[in-house]
Amino acid sequence: MSGTTAGSRPGASPRGGAFAAVDLGASSGRVMLVTVGPDRLDLREVHRFPNRPVRMGDTLYWDIPGLYRGVLDGLREAGRAAGGRLDGVGIDSWAVDHGLLDADGVLLGNPVHYRDARVEGTAEKVAALLPPERLYAATGLQHLPFNTIYQLTAARGSAAWSAARRVLLIPDLISYWLTGEAGTELTNASTTQLIDPRTRDWSREVADALDLDPGLFPPLRRPGDPAGELLPHVLAETALAGPVPVIAVGSHDTASAVVGVPAAGDGPGSRFGYIATGTWSLAGLELPGPVLSEESRLANFTNELGVDGTVRYLRNIMGLWLLQECLRAWESEDGAAPDLAGLLADAERAEPLRSVVDAGDEGFIAPGDMPARIAAACRDTGWPVPRDRAETVRCVLDSLALAHHRALAEATRLADRRIEVVHVVGGGARNDLLCRLTAEACGLPVVAGPAEAAALGNALVQARAAGVLEGDLGDLRALLRTGQPLRHHEPRDGTEPWRRAEERLHG
Repeated sequence: MSGTTAGSRPGASPRGGAFAAVDLGASSGRVMLVTVGPDRLDLREVHRFPNRPVRMGDTLYWDIPGLYRGVLDGLREAGRAAGGRLDGVGIDSWAVDHGLLDADGVLLGNPVHYRDARVEGTAEKVAALLPPERLYAATGLQHLPFNTIYQLTAARGSAAWSAARRVLLIPDLISYWLTGEAGTELTNASTTQLIDPRTRDWSREVADALDLDPGLFPPLRRPGDPAGELLPHVLAETALAGPVPVIAVGSHDTASAVVGVPAAGDGPGSRFGYIATGTWSLAGLELPGPVLSEESRLANFTNELGVDGTVRYLRNIMGLWLLQECLRAWESEDGAAPDLAGLLADAERAEPLRSVVDAGDEGFIAPGDMPARIAAACRDTGWPVPRDRAETVRCVLDSLALAHHRALAEATRLADRRIEVVHVVGGGARNDLLCRLTAEACGLPVVAGPAEAAALGNALVQARAAGVLEGDLGDLRALLRTGQPLRHHEPRDGTEPWRRAEERLHG
């Protein structure tokens, strides 16, 4: 638990509130109890549960009933810790995936995992109907082979698609089961590649070209909008005293995580870059509007919508998935989990930049033997193959740091911005070696933390909607700067070795 004394700001409510932040990640879910007041921000993890995909037949699914069970268990624990009452519940999760519901509102099978192979070849089908340059000009979204429009294209012709009358993104699906009210939260909707970032509404051009009915999605909600109240049977199962409002937050976890960046400045366009780290690394800028140039498309940058009218201009990088899959492969070999702390210590002593891979390579997306794929990628591109596990870990972290630098450098150039500091939030903020290497690669100071930025951003938006806090993003972030544990990493050496490695990797 952590607390803060930030000092009251004009207009803030003198009372506090207890909010449950449901944060669903690609490998685990958690429910956080966040107590918020004008000069208080206390965070407590009350329940954490695994998120284990399930392969049935040839298809990889999310275990959505198991995730929902974890949410209910977490709300019960949050209520117990808060004395039986909550002032709000907010839900964020990973992007692009969704459930199909029939005319009775019944889920038509478990949602398919974005790493499933069903999307293979669908990008070409979409491009035949809507060329990539037109698609980007309409939506500003980075090409990723699993974006929602490709998943929906892959589903067409299936029995489930024929019966579907509603599409709900993952956090909206959980919210629907909790409240009985359906909506589509905007920050996550912007990852479907069906939203125009200028109008912040559905793109009719894209929908018409692909013959997709936006009416399949329920009405759009903005962060801070009401999303219903917990149903009576949910209150009974969680032992909560009603009414308990569910509040729309930045339901794409990165949207909430960017709210949770403890940056100081004058709002969108302030001189900071961010890296939201976890299974993915999302590196970019907070802007007041999208960058829709052809050069931006060719550089594969995305314009996702954020809280308070902002745009998250960023690039998706493979992230700590590379390390997670290495650890999984080694655990399978050894029959026991590897000593991560020991591996990181050995990696810190390993030769820097000996081996580097392109952390944005789509060849790393699927699950599988990651150490072997990293070795093959090094061999194919002329880099020395890592000789042991420590060198493999160092290769992963050097490659991520290099990708972080490349993304931020290109983002600032394309958006005509300058940054003076990089904020690393999310799980990777705990990895001191990754943060230090990122500072070295970028040649900029790195502020690491908070690790639970998504849950904190989720709760801050709830608290403002409930009247506990007032103000803009700068006011919300002031609570983070004074109360959350932050670590500072200064670049110690020059960036020349990183420049040479990048030139060798990318030409």
